[in-house]
Amino acid sequence: MARTTDSPWDDEFSQYFAARARLLRATAYLLCGDWHRAEDITQVALTKLYVAWPRLHRRDELDGYARTVVVRTFLAENRRLWRRREQLTHEPPERPAADPEPEHRVLVRSALGSVPPKQRAVLVLRYWNDLSVEQTAAALGCSTGTVKSQAARGLAALRTRLGPHFSLADTWRR
Repeated sequence: MARTTDSPWDDEFSQYFAARARLLRATAYLLCGDWHRAEDITQVALTKLYVAWPRLHRRDELDGYARTVVVRTFLAENRRLWRRREQLTHEPPERPAADPEPEHRVLVRSALGSVPPKQRAVLVLRYWNDLSVEQTAAALGCSTGTVKSQAARGLAALRTRLGPHFSLADTWRR
């Protein structure tokens, strides 16, 4: 069935989607640790973004808004009871054939999966997306003190899981 009418913003949204979907999916993957679930989170977030698109007038702030939608979608998914009933496996995540990751990044991603969702969201926004404390607080709808404490607890949990000799310094580079 062919579409008979296009929304006036379809082309603009399509361009934004093409340019940002991969980065949003990577952010979602770091939050949940599963490429399939990351794809689902990204699709839900982009659907919400599409619905809100006509009301978004500050196009220069779309990336921050889209990141916020991804993180809040991830957090909402974790609150659902049916997600808690699922059992995670120890199978490695999908890896692109052309771009293998160094072993230490795989270890950190695995350890990141053991960090509670709110701490994980703070770590991903602060260190993967390179947001300030204030930007992270705005994205999560919490105080800067909460961001600082969640980041400290999340980093401590990662250090405990990875051991004292593992350096997190170069791990967050893309």
